[in-house]
Amino acid sequence: MDTIKTENMFRVAIICASDKGYQGVREDTATPMISALLESNGYSVVSTCLLPDDRERLAREMARICDGNFADMIVTTGGTGLSPRDVTPEATLDIMQKSVPGIPEAMRAASMRFTPKAMLSRAVAGIRERTLIINLPGSPKGAIENLTSVLPALWHGLETLTGRTQECARQVIYNSHGFVP
Repeated sequence: MDTIKTENMFRVAIICASDKGYQGVREDTATPMISALLESNGYSVVSTCLLPDDRERLAREMARICDGNFADMIVTTGGTGLSPRDVTPEATLDIMQKSVPGIPEAMRAASMRFTPKAMLSRAVAGIRERTLIINLPGSPKGAIENLTSVLPALWHGLETLTGRTQECARQVIYNSHGFVP
């Protein structure tokens, strides 16, 4: 029987922001795809939730996860566009303590190879306590493209953020799927 070591894995919570998904009108297909990508790269998805596009509720849930140290990283999907109801970046900004602008910059730059609409993303990334928060688009294709573009750097960032290492000069090995832990 195979065993999975979880003590070295980083814990991830996924939050989907979607009014239609929350109302049961649209299926959330992004969360399972994000979860599969993360798990195939050595992360442990510890929780998923579906919330409406409500700034206060999104901020409250992200703060709860961060303050309770329930996850090392929160990945949100949805609510990053130009619709009046898209408020995920604002909810993230409301609760984060430090900004990590390079993550959304890299995601937008990578996505521009596929579509000029990538420049319309308002995604942000930041830190609260010892949890990294990253906003992804609601489109499953866009979410996977964005996450894949930054995945190689995340493991090291999380090692540093969570205090698992202070060494930034060690050799890092990458393969076509990202970082090899």
